[in-house]
Amino acid sequence: QVQLVESGGGLVQAGGSLELSCVASGGVFDIAAMGWFRQGPGKEREFVASISWNGGHTYYADSVKGRFTISRDNAKNTVYLQMNSLKPEDTAVYYCADGPTAWGLQQNSVDRWGQGTQVTVSL
Repeated sequence: QVQLVESGGGLVQAGGSLELSCVASGGVFDIAAMGWFRQGPGKEREFVASISWNGGHTYYADSVKGRFTISRDNAKNTVYLQMNSLKPEDTAVYYCADGPTAWGLQQNSVDRWGQGTQVTVSL
């Protein structure tokens, strides 16, 4: 049973940075594409970023391009989301997910979800 556990959320001022981590256990991490999604207050869950199994392909939502970076360390079964220049509109619960391809994750083709970690960006 694959489990995804996120960490690294918290409260940060606008313009600040946070790094989220997601550790996968119980499965074969290094052949799965991984991604991050978020759900803001009163909003639907939306795609943020995804990365292929070997890190060779990455995709980003337009709203985070140039500010967020997704990466992975297969030796540690961990995917990261480095978030810079944070804005109040980035406030959301951030979810880790896995799927067959990075492109598929961008199309919301998700196999499993983590439990989420809260990110709050204040003015």
